[in-house]
Amino acid sequence: MDVKGYTKKDGTYVAPHHRSAPDSSKSNNWSSKGNINPYTGKPVGTVGQAAREHADAAIAAASGWRLNLTRFQRFQVLDQSRQSLEGRAEEFARLITAESGLCLRDTRYEVSRALDVLRLAAHETLRDDGQVFSCDISPQGKARKIFTLREPLGCAVCITPFNHPLNQVVHKLAPAIAAGAPVILKPSEKTPLTALRFAELLYEAGLPGPMLSVLLGPTAEIAEPLVRDPRVELVSFTGSVAVGKRIAGTAGYKRLVLELGGNDPLIVLDDADPDLAATLAAEGSFRNSGQRCTAVKRILVQEGIAPEFNRRLVAKTKEYICGDPAEEGTRVGTVIDEQAAIYLENVLKEAVAAGATILIGGERGGAQLQPTVVANVPRDCRMVACESFGPLAPVMIVRDLDDAIAVANSTPYGLSSGVVTRSLDQAIDCVKRLRCGTVNINDVPGFRIENSPFGGTKDSGLGVKEGVIEAMKCFSFVKTVSLPW
Repeated sequence: MDVKGYTKKDGTYVAPHHRSAPDSSKSNNWSSKGNINPYTGKPVGTVGQAAREHADAAIAAASGWRLNLTRFQRFQVLDQSRQSLEGRAEEFARLITAESGLCLRDTRYEVSRALDVLRLAAHETLRDDGQVFSCDISPQGKARKIFTLREPLGCAVCITPFNHPLNQVVHKLAPAIAAGAPVILKPSEKTPLTALRFAELLYEAGLPGPMLSVLLGPTAEIAEPLVRDPRVELVSFTGSVAVGKRIAGTAGYKRLVLELGGNDPLIVLDDADPDLAATLAAEGSFRNSGQRCTAVKRILVQEGIAPEFNRRLVAKTKEYICGDPAEEGTRVGTVIDEQAAIYLENVLKEAVAAGATILIGGERGGAQLQPTVVANVPRDCRMVACESFGPLAPVMIVRDLDDAIAVANSTPYGLSSGVVTRSLDQAIDCVKRLRCGTVNINDVPGFRIENSPFGGTKDSGLGVKEGVIEAMKCFSFVKTVSLPW
């Protein structure tokens, strides 16, 4: 695999240091860390590890940046980056596969989604969302007009997870660039190579250095100082509930955008199209090795159709070949590492001990867990009470729509949901009563487009939405101006 911009050494790729602050580039206080392919166990690359001084320098560089790019300049950076990524799509897909263990089917799809984000962000850069208010509309009014405009934040920190090494990064950086806000990116230490490679595309497209620093390193040296620093005006984080709440408790007086995962239900009612229901359950549970905050993590099936649904889901699951992520026929690769696979194996054993039945799958080898359908899962099992981040399809029996909604709402999470039904009345009832950020009728919980609002409630987030348009609002503030008219 030829990875442009990386130095090949002993069969792996050494990532260049990405930093915008001049002082940090002169420092010798860098260490290195290797990354391992979860499927082969072999090294994929080596990345530089920053220290506290580099975090301080990155904040100084971002908050000291005063040259605002024009809308057209921001458009050019995003559009040129999109074109570069499109031309190197296969290279990126294979890099993601190598460092994350996700199959090529999923990583190619991720690259295509990232292209959409860049395209839509570039378009939004050219759109002025300012408003005009006439001031002579009341007895207290004057002959003036009020105009609104958006100005970028001075310094934002973005922290991204491992499960979408490219798209999560692009979903944060592209709206920030579109809004004109300087960003410090802390990508996951488990999948850093893709983030660094994408940063190179942005630099090559003309993004000024102070507008983006990418730092990798220990939490105490990098993430915590970035989150606490009062010069940082926004922290945008995607990851676990525990870390998100820790950020909320330590960030201080600044904006927070927290996307903290989900325990998303797929409700299958007795009037559902059976083939559609099985297809959505399988895709929702197994795509991306089940490692998505919006993956189907609980399948709530009305009791009368459960036997037939299970039969169809087992048949559909057989299509999801589990194997070498780099092979074209593979549809399920590994989870992020063996420790994660062992956790999934343990929650599966607990469910079986509590009375659940494995209908297909369940075998683990290293970081790989076979796509698994589990029937009759008790409602209090750890598998369904907590977020299980892997290729598990737990089927739970519900009596009717009211029972399904009660079970769906019973967890601390509130991100997304899917409902399979032919009844418009039942669909609308679900939309009104499900306590989550998204309700998709006759689709998986994860369906969306890249500029639509996305986010959850309860432990899934603070209700602040992401997606290109909403994220641009987060990376900027509204200035109100009035003039005589």
